[in-house]
Amino acid sequence: MEKVILKAEVRLASGKRIAKDLRKKNTIPAVVYKGGLDAMKLQLSVRDFEQVLHTKAGENIIVTLKIAGPGKSEKDKTVLIKEIQREPIKERILHVDFNEISLTETLKVNVPLAAHGEPEGKKDGGTLEHVMWELQVECLPADIPEKIEVEVSGLKIGDAIYVKNIAAPAGVKILTDPELIAMIVKPPKVEVPKEEAAAEAPAEPELIRKKKEAEEKGETEKKEEAPKAAEAKKEEKK
Repeated sequence: MEKVILKAEVRLASGKRIAKDLRKKNTIPAVVYKGGLDAMKLQLSVRDFEQVLHTKAGENIIVTLKIAGPGKSEKDKTVLIKEIQREPIKERILHVDFNEISLTETLKVNVPLAAHGEPEGKKDGGTLEHVMWELQVECLPADIPEKIEVEVSGLKIGDAIYVKNIAAPAGVKILTDPELIAMIVKPPKVEVPKEEAAAEAPAEPELIRKKKEAEEKGETEKKEEAPKAAEAKKEEKK
C-alpha cells in the first residue's frame, strides 16, 4: 500500500461561513476521527489533497498528516480517507473526513474489483457484467491492495464468478458474502422483428375493448331487468 505525506493545519473555528471563506482561499476544511474521541478539526490545501487522490491507490491510500498547530507542531497522524464531500455539479471538494488508524491493527475497507482479460463468450455476442465493483476486505493497513483482479478470459456465455471463487491477496480476508455473484457473462439481447412487434402491439387495446364490451353488455342487461323487477314488486304489494 502506497503512503504519502500531507500537510495540514489545526482549524480553530468552524461553521458554514468559516468553511466558505476557507474554500475561497483554495483551502479544504477537514476532520480527523478516532473511535469515540473528539474529532480534530483541520484545514488543508486543495492542490495538495488532489495530488494525493491522483495516486494509484486512490482513496485507500495511507496518509501521514503533518499537522501544524497554533505556534507549534502537533503529533503526526496516520489516517485513511473516510469520506469526501463534493459539490453536486462541479464536483469541487467541499470537506474531507479522515479516520485515524494504527499500522498494527487490522481494519475493514472496500477495495476496487477489476476484470483481467476478455471473456470467451464475447466472441458469441456475450457481454461481461460487473455485478460488483468492489469487495469489503479486512487486513493490516500496509496490506490494503490497490485493487483485486479476477481472470475472466475463460468465461463463456452464462458463466459467473462468485465471491468465493476470488483469491484474496496475501494477508487479506474477503468479508463480502461468498455466495454472491461478482461478475457474469450475459447472452446477447434478442431483438424482436418489427412484424412480430407490430402484431403483438394491439394485444392490450384488444383486451381493453373486450372488457368495455362486457361492461356495456352487463349495463344493458341490468336496464332490461329493472322494469321487470319493479313490476314484480307491484304484484307482491297487491
